[in-house]
Amino acid sequence: MAGEADLDVEKLAATTDDAIRGYKAQDGFADLPAGPARLVLAPAEVRTRLGMTQEAFARALQIPVATLRNWEQNRKLPDPAARSLLNAVAREPEAVLRALGSPVAAPAKRLSR
Repeated sequence: MAGEADLDVEKLAATTDDAIRGYKAQDGFADLPAGPARLVLAPAEVRTRLGMTQEAFARALQIPVATLRNWEQNRKLPDPAARSLLNAVAREPEAVLRALGSPVAAPAKRLSR
């Protein structure tokens, strides 16, 4: 792990916002909605199209409802694993919810744009 002595302050100061966005995109943390890591649909859109409450959707995804609310209110972005889960639910809701053992029946219709 790099320590303070390893920090190249001049290089850090010369790093542009575009370069930072590029590094974030490479690491899967690009600002939504741009980049390959973007969500097919926003978490609220996925949930609404499935006709689920926040509580039911959070339970189905096995996440805290507070986490879902943070995503929906743009207080936090889903991490790469959560984005993958949300994209999978948007594309194949029945299969994903069945695989997660959710008792909630999702519509057969795919949700991707």
